[in-house]
Amino acid sequence: MGIVALPGATLEILPKIHGPDQNVRRSLLHMLCVAWDLRVADGELASLSRQHSDLLELLIGLFANRLLGAVRRGLPRRYISCEEDRQILRGRLHVVRQITTLAARPDMLACRYDELSEDTPLNRVLKAAVVRLARVTRSAANARLLAEIGARLESVGHSSAPLEEPVRLDRTNTAYHDLHQLARLFLSGDWQSTASGKSLGFSLLFPMWKLFEGFVGRCLCRALSPWPVDLQDESKSVLRDEEGKKLFQLQPDAVIHTPSGRIVLDTKWKALNPADRTGKFGVAPSDVYQMLAYAQAYRAERLVLLYPWLEGVKKGVTRHWCVAGTERHLDIATIDVAEPRNVACELRKSLAGDDGLACRCRWRRSSPNRSDVGELHAEAEGRFGVGALDAVRARALRCGGAAANGLCCRAISRLLIRSNRSA
Repeated sequence: MGIVALPGATLEILPKIHGPDQNVRRSLLHMLCVAWDLRVADGELASLSRQHSDLLELLIGLFANRLLGAVRRGLPRRYISCEEDRQILRGRLHVVRQITTLAARPDMLACRYDELSEDTPLNRVLKAAVVRLARVTRSAANARLLAEIGARLESVGHSSAPLEEPVRLDRTNTAYHDLHQLARLFLSGDWQSTASGKSLGFSLLFPMWKLFEGFVGRCLCRALSPWPVDLQDESKSVLRDEEGKKLFQLQPDAVIHTPSGRIVLDTKWKALNPADRTGKFGVAPSDVYQMLAYAQAYRAERLVLLYPWLEGVKKGVTRHWCVAGTERHLDIATIDVAEPRNVACELRKSLAGDDGLACRCRWRRSSPNRSDVGELHAEAEGRFGVGALDAVRARALRCGGAAANGLCCRAISRLLIRSNRSA
């Protein structure tokens, strides 16, 4: 999945997700932001998805808009050590250089001082990305944004190896953390390559299985909080030699620690086959054998293979298989990546049920975000009806301010917990 841009033409490779191309691009952009842990507001994503552009131009627009906003607030600066021969002392005297190199120049002083400069490694990486994208973009709007950014970065030097710059990210440049990650994405050789010859080309390609894996991992951590979720755990292996050295390392996509035991989940960017006459549902035998190895190593009683949802397949847990000779079971589950905002809720229902939703909102004592409130209200309205929640909302809103959402969520959570217990 990705884009290959050539002079005069752009080839866009989209995954097999049902829906119009514009909805597919919107879903992919949302998945990329979640997988890369980019803090992007829903309104920002919505405004970008309304543009009739390919995925490359959407990503360039996202980067350019956010970078221009950050640059207008001020570039990050750092103190840089400088050495200069001057007629007037600045900073400290470089004694060694003064008595050796400048011994015959009594009119000059070897100065050593620190200067607050905008020519920092972080800014050089950002400028390299801006220069590269300015040659690639075919959108007039993106070109104007990149031109303005380039003018504001005029005092920043050029870097011959931007990916090797010693960038230091800390709390003084928090606004640039996501931008640095996007800039490295555009500059990284692992994700793009330039065609040889006289014509300049640009490609931005993503392994879809890796994007799906990263997106699901981030959603799991959010959906199942406060349950610990270990992503890409490498603590177990299949075998050990005579000296105790691990052989055949295991690396499941997610190990979920629940009060009732461990759940091992593995993502598969493959298409299920509901018409399979063998009853295997299109699941590869190698994937099943892999999950059995995970179950033995992690002592997991529940195993989950997670696939993207396709038409004709049930959403959520679609198959529930028992492992012969044990009490373990293997679930085949699906999620709809065409609606990425609902994936966290789907995962919570498939893995934790309604208790997971109530427990999560009860755990968060601080004011939850808008997506949390929306998911909770939708679940409660489906259970109790709209009219039964009017009193709860009215009572919470009387408190006013940031506490309203938190109080409303906790009250609805108690209703869900009582309903689960009575059921």
